[in-house]
Amino acid sequence: MQLVIGNKNYSSWSLRPWLLMSASGLAFEEIQESLHKDDITRRLGQYSPTCRVPVLIDDGVTVWDSLAICEYVSETYLDGQGWPSDRWARAQARAVCTEMHSGFSALRKEMPMNCRARRRIELSDAAKADIARIDAIWTEYSSRYSEHGPWLFGSFSIADCFFAPVAFRFLTYDVELSDSARQYAERLRDHGSMQHWLSAARDEKEVVAEDEVGVEA
Repeated sequence: MQLVIGNKNYSSWSLRPWLLMSASGLAFEEIQESLHKDDITRRLGQYSPTCRVPVLIDDGVTVWDSLAICEYVSETYLDGQGWPSDRWARAQARAVCTEMHSGFSALRKEMPMNCRARRRIELSDAAKADIARIDAIWTEYSSRYSEHGPWLFGSFSIADCFFAPVAFRFLTYDVELSDSARQYAERLRDHGSMQHWLSAARDEKEVVAEDEVGVEA
């Protein structure tokens, strides 16, 4: 099983399936491609028709898109345990994942993932609304399912993986959160696999200029 990813410092989409697979103890080969624009269509096009990362290659099967990869991994290797076992919790987890997958465009645009940096930026009202919504999600679900474990739906799941890049973003741009959301973000960043990713991101030397927004804090 191979997982094609981009720069660990910048590639938020790559982090999601990588984190699920790493946290689950799955064995896989990591293939890393630069997100630098030079020849990127040809380089990424050899793995999938979208010319984007991440891409999972498994025994002749190619799966692209972070959510599709996580679903495939959960079904094929985790006996469905990438999602909560309770039907209602599972529906909610899928709902917040798809909300993260397709929404929060202002946050994505104004706060690109940049794990090794500390930046100051001026946020639009739309980005502030995105932050408030994520704070509300983290606060609601980490509290509702707290008796089952420390994560959004008790046990570590795809939902936590989908919000993992945001936890890095909030640290990079020094975003203020409610106490409950801040504590969840800290737990997520402290996860062993997250720390492994962060260490590798800090060791990278390549700079993707368009993701170096704001001024140094």
